[in-house]
Amino acid sequence: MSWNEAFSRTSMFLSVLSASTVALALAGPAMAFGDAFSLFAVIVLSVALFLGIATYVRLVQVNNEDLYWVTGMNMLRKQYVRMSPGIERDFVTGYTLDVEGMARTFGAFDVTSNPSMMHALITTPSIVAVISSTIAGVIVGLVAHVASGSAQVAIVVGIGVAIVGIGLSLAYGRRQSRRYIARAIEMRLPGTDAVDGDPTPYVPSP
Repeated sequence: MSWNEAFSRTSMFLSVLSASTVALALAGPAMAFGDAFSLFAVIVLSVALFLGIATYVRLVQVNNEDLYWVTGMNMLRKQYVRMSPGIERDFVTGYTLDVEGMARTFGAFDVTSNPSMMHALITTPSIVAVISSTIAGVIVGLVAHVASGSAQVAIVVGIGVAIVGIGLSLAYGRRQSRRYIARAIEMRLPGTDAVDGDPTPYVPSP
């Protein structure tokens, strides 16, 4: 249900963004791309930006909820290994809380074999974050263009805002994942070690 909600929210965001683009394309010639058009574009794109930010935050939450359940399943399989040593050879999923164990349960082998910034940018939340940050850059660029009257200033400011937005979004997603997985581990039975000797818990890219 969470993933269905995530896909629905993403589709709704992209649909609203597409409709906004069409509206701007139709309104531009009618307004001669003047100051009135800039104001109209800022209003329309602000709605799309709000929806994009809300979608990104929810997608991060869905990823964290997925981590929560995977953490629990890996803990259960860890107990099976304790009760019957050697049974782990028959597991196709992980039974530890380290990067390899969590990624194995997700089936994300490429994440552990070739971790890179590229992976962080191809996940669904990150794609939404990049698009939303670009929208923010366009909005600020339009405002800068109206205020300064210089297209060069507008472009530089817009690109800067987009880059900063992407960085902040990725940092937010990573921080939330760290906090969520830490809470998930702390919610185990009291009086037991968090990971029972396993390495540092898995912290995925947003």
